[in-house]
Amino acid sequence: MLEVGDTVFALVDVQGRLAQTMVNRERLFDNLQRLVKGLRVLGVPILWLEQNPRGLGPTIPELAALLTDLKPIPKWAFSCCRCEAFMEALRATGRRQVLLAGIEAHVCIYQTAVDLSQKGYHVEVVADAVSSRTAENREIALMRLRDAGIPLTSVEMALFELLKVAEGPAFKEILAIVK
Repeated sequence: MLEVGDTVFALVDVQGRLAQTMVNRERLFDNLQRLVKGLRVLGVPILWLEQNPRGLGPTIPELAALLTDLKPIPKWAFSCCRCEAFMEALRATGRRQVLLAGIEAHVCIYQTAVDLSQKGYHVEVVADAVSSRTAENREIALMRLRDAGIPLTSVEMALFELLKVAEGPAFKEILAIVK
């Protein structure tokens, strides 16, 4: 089970023109916004990554607007784990559970999830908040992640799992976000 005090979220590469080519991009963008808003309510740290920002452009405005107090971590490797700035930021959180979402499922998400798992982190991929340029690549990525023992979750499942109880101000805020 995900625990709010041990979880960190990595938002991976939802940038520019590439983001606009994703399968079901409107649903993807909506789910990512819900996830970020909910994790903010719960106080879960967010590590924000951008692949080759000069080449791919900035994170889409819908998400960047929710992260104005953070700076994106630039990377050039597909796996976030091959980016020392990411690994330093992850270690600095002291957390061992990593939620992953973003693009592309079959490249950066898959490679990051497997690398993190091999490094001893508990990784969960938010299946309704990842995509690829083709539905086939997205589905293959989800199958390979399951085969690698990486649990899949959803935006609502992760938020309510972290929340634990159906009471209090955080519950009301999360409920408003997912409706």
